[in-house]
Amino acid sequence: MTDPSKLRDIVIVGGGAGGLELATRLGDTLGRRGRARVTLIERARTHLWKPLLHEFAAGSMDLDHHALPYLAQARWHHFRFQRGSMDGLDRLRRRVLVAPTADEEGRELIPRREIPYDTLVMAVGSHTNDFGTPGAREHAISLDMPEQAERFHKRLINACIRANSQRGPLRPEQLKVAIIGAGATGVELAAELHKTTRELVAYGLDKINPEKDVRLTLIEAAPRILPAVPKRLSEAAEELLRGLNVRVLTAERVTEMTAAGVVTASGKKIPAELTVWAAGIKAPDFLKSLAGLETSRLNQLMVRETLETTRDPDIFAIGDCASCPWPGHDRSVPPTAQAAHQQASHLARMLPRRLAGRPLKPWRYRDFGSLVSLGEYSTVGNLMGILFGGSFFVEGLFARLMYVSLYRMHLYALHGPAKVVFDTLARLITRRTEPRVKLH
Repeated sequence: MTDPSKLRDIVIVGGGAGGLELATRLGDTLGRRGRARVTLIERARTHLWKPLLHEFAAGSMDLDHHALPYLAQARWHHFRFQRGSMDGLDRLRRRVLVAPTADEEGRELIPRREIPYDTLVMAVGSHTNDFGTPGAREHAISLDMPEQAERFHKRLINACIRANSQRGPLRPEQLKVAIIGAGATGVELAAELHKTTRELVAYGLDKINPEKDVRLTLIEAAPRILPAVPKRLSEAAEELLRGLNVRVLTAERVTEMTAAGVVTASGKKIPAELTVWAAGIKAPDFLKSLAGLETSRLNQLMVRETLETTRDPDIFAIGDCASCPWPGHDRSVPPTAQAAHQQASHLARMLPRRLAGRPLKPWRYRDFGSLVSLGEYSTVGNLMGILFGGSFFVEGLFARLMYVSLYRMHLYALHGPAKVVFDTLARLITRRTEPRVKLH
């Protein structure tokens, strides 16, 4: 039996898609066989796949049905879970510094502590970048965490109930929603809100006319929506949104936000009771001064093609918090879910080699294209390198099935095939006995 004192410590900070997949795979291989001690550090109690947050915000999915407790996953897959937020790093002593954790009433739950490592993997993700826009933090909601999605959904429900019960006419901003940023999150949220607001009104809110009273505005600073994807996909998505009566404003930069709406650089004043900021991302601020590690202007840790940080070969970074070179391109690998998944899979193969003293192989990003879901209305995308070796446009049912399969692939990486099959069947059954939109 392996002496625990001689085990190598692999510590992963961040339990998002990439971090949790990596902890699960390393736990199943190294942890289960006693070859290493795998530890995951994460401030939240439960894991949710971030690309679904817009559906939780709109109410078309229930947070509680998709939350995965980290403690349970750690027990099932032979790694340790440490709840807390990293706030420092001692590279000389190889210690991760973790801030105290408080309970819901503000009392200290877990004291400050240090967690030793031999290999450290940073997977802390990113959050929305409001670029210092006046009023953004006070009046806009970002969709970086489940708590924010839940907050937006409750405000949406309350806004509809308030409007339905008041005696006077609606104020100009009432039941108006402005979404700043027309990337995948903004576009998908607009489509989901169009559907769920109409379903919500159907549950007895008979004084609200969804076609007349509920207005959605999508605002993008770039010349077109979905600026990071091929133009044809962008045009198809915009045509679908306009068909849903979503107001689409492009080449409009937001300069100020108030409680009553949004102001753009061109002077437009867009009334809005609810505002979502979905434009731009950056890595957490604490990374830019983390023990002398090299970072980009977006606070991302600079890494080599092996995913090692440029100034410390014992520290790796994956996902949105990593700026990874992309050979043949003039920019780094884009911060997408598929990149985080590929990086986690790569490190799951490379870290056992590292423990054995074998050299690491470089990671190569494979771009499989983009898929954008407009809820039940349609899904559009372009797939690359599949079947024909090039890029081709997909739309409708086939694209929707491909989009849904992305989440199933994530679940497969966490649970294996049997649980995914039974879980999918169970949700198909319960979906028929529950409201189509979350009402609380």
